Amino acid sequence: MHASAELALDDDKIYEIVDGQLEEKPMAGARHGGVGVRLLAKMFMHVDARQLGGVYGPDTNFQVGNRERVPDVAFVAAARIPPEGEPETAWPIAPDLAVEVISPNDSWEQVYRKLREYFAAGVREVWLISLEQRTVMIYHSPAVADAVTLTENDVLTSEALLPGFRCPVAELFKQPAHRPATP
Repeated sequence: MHASAELALDDDKIYEIVDGQLEEKPMAGARHGGVGVRLLAKMFMHVDARQLGGVYGPDTNFQVGNRERVPDVAFVAAARIPPEGEPETAWPIAPDLAVEVISPNDSWEQVYRKLREYFAAGVREVWLISLEQRTVMIYHSPAVADAVTLTENDVLTSEALLPGFRCPVAELFKQPAHRPATP
């Protein structure tokens, strides 16, 4: 990411570039990170085994219009990966699939703005994962009325982008088991 030498960036923070300005992306909590990693791991195993493209985590910037966005999980189809491979810097393109894990402190206004930006930049599908409601909302367009909401009783799929991918929504929200330390 390009930033003026005058800016003092905190290496422990994640930033997105919005309208040419650095915008701090709030650090996520453990539950947020756990949900994102569980999805990322399942997607990666599926995508890698079938050579469908690349799966990226929350430290990968993508060019989304005139902004650099950092989805929690992203997918780029194999046909869009250049012959020389992944860029050393931010992706100069928007991903095919962008996933945002929504924490209770996230503003829905900002989330929907980001959703519209993703589609305007060519993202084909957006998944919004609500920690509070324990749901996954799948968007194929920015129209809120067209979203499909999955609950913990449903299975997350994406035949258009990830043929054969199946992930029970409940598995995304599964908490690690506590085991007392043994002496």
